[in-house]
Amino acid sequence: MSKIDFKKCDKALYSGRAGRFDILEVPPLPYLMIDGKGDPNSCVAFGKSIAALYSLSYTLKFHSKLELGKDYVVPPLEGLWWAEDMGAFTAGEKDQWQWTLMIRQPDWIQVDTVEQARDKAAQKIEKKKDAGTDLETIQKIEFSKLEEGTCVQVLHIGPYDDEGQILEVLHNEFIPQNNYRMVGKHHEIYLNDPRKTAPEKLKTLLRQPIRKIS
Repeated sequence: MSKIDFKKCDKALYSGRAGRFDILEVPPLPYLMIDGKGDPNSCVAFGKSIAALYSLSYTLKFHSKLELGKDYVVPPLEGLWWAEDMGAFTAGEKDQWQWTLMIRQPDWIQVDTVEQARDKAAQKIEKKKDAGTDLETIQKIEFSKLEEGTCVQVLHIGPYDDEGQILEVLHNEFIPQNNYRMVGKHHEIYLNDPRKTAPEKLKTLLRQPIRKIS
């Protein structure tokens, strides 16, 4: 059985170069999503949400492999970020940040498949075979499509807190100078695991949906 790796078959969506802004068309993609608010460095719900997303994503992967005969690599964690007052976002007032954490799913995964996997994941939690998450968080995960369309994307290498300089160039130079305007939410794709990667080597794709100014 061949294993699909979206980072390879959809390479443009998962690659970039530091300092280079790439315009790309992002098709509607299905995701598991969970919403939250607060400083990602201290908010308990943030860690629980990541654990729940991975628990459900891997349950879906093994269900797909065993029941549907289709195997794939679980894609990387992604996040949408914003604040009601975007001044709080750009100023780094993290307690005011809102987020949607996401993991992409294959096109063949359907709502009923997600619910079957959710039930299996819940059973593991109840039997204490998956102590990293909890039932309440698993139930908050939604299955939906994200539609972004035209986006600009750039690779950031280094600590997450150091993204400000490249975002300043993206928002205030590249986008307006190329006759675009920002739409949608700031989008990040985490290409490696911060638990296993030194901060200076972290690779994060920064994506912003845009539209041409007519």
